[in-house]
Amino acid sequence: MVPSPSPVPEPPERKARSSRRGESVFRFLASGSGVLVVAAVALIGLFLLIQAVPSLMANNANFFTSPEFSTGDENNLSFGIRDLFLVTVFSSVFALVLAMPVALGVALFLTNYAPRQLSRPFAYVVDLLAAVPSIIYGLWGILVLAPAIEPIARWLNTDLGWIFLFRTGNLPVLSGTIFTGGVVLAVMILPIITAVSREVFAQTPRFQIEAAKALGATRWEVIRMATLPYGRSGYIAGSMLGLGRALGETIAVLIVIRASTSPMTFSLFDGGYTFASLIASAASEFSQPLPTGAYISAGLVLFVLTFVVNALARVIAGGKVNG
Repeated sequence: MVPSPSPVPEPPERKARSSRRGESVFRFLASGSGVLVVAAVALIGLFLLIQAVPSLMANNANFFTSPEFSTGDENNLSFGIRDLFLVTVFSSVFALVLAMPVALGVALFLTNYAPRQLSRPFAYVVDLLAAVPSIIYGLWGILVLAPAIEPIARWLNTDLGWIFLFRTGNLPVLSGTIFTGGVVLAVMILPIITAVSREVFAQTPRFQIEAAKALGATRWEVIRMATLPYGRSGYIAGSMLGLGRALGETIAVLIVIRASTSPMTFSLFDGGYTFASLIASAASEFSQPLPTGAYISAGLVLFVLTFVVNALARVIAGGKVNG
């Protein structure tokens, strides 16, 4: 029986050329993807600016300080973003203040305390909160949550009303306010912050944990000396992702927070529109260029606001994200 000839090995030079060619293709695709994302963001911003300028030029009110937003008469536009900005920031920051401690506790529990048999299904349950549609959160917030937390809101308004955040706002009731909307937003952003924090905390180097235990540290001291310092930037980055979700949330906020004809009084018991909810509520009226441009101007401010939030997140996180 004649043995079959052995395959001729590929020359090293050909392997090197093939490897370099594959690396060049991958570098081109990666660089192109990055440029494409930057270009898309720049084009979106340019489109918003071009569409907003004519309406801003025809505006009869101060765009930054006026609480009025009247676009019914194309020849007499009078709109400002003061109340939109305040309601958006108040509700989102209040939601972040509520969600961050809870998300931190859940992430630390899942990575440091819970047994493996419990941590994985518990993490799935928390992650499922992100899959609930916004309209479901809105209906739950106005029909179930608002009546349930009204006694708490009434107690805060009665006993702590001397603090400006809890004084009587521009609504005759204590439900459907920024307070209620903030609690709903906190539930909505909780899985985002928890998921990012959990992944970062789980990647804490084992040698740091073992070194702390070798020194006789308790479990809390291990968390304080090893886990939290390593995962601080990731926790902040996850929180900023949650804040971005809260700033842009539309349907849930539109359902939960009631509109008000009075200016905002810097209270959590105020009502009003956020940038996103105002644009969504008036989307059916986008038929004339100048009134439509007024709402696009509000969208442009929200667009810029998200960039500012991301820039602050990078500064607070120290320019890097561990993990």
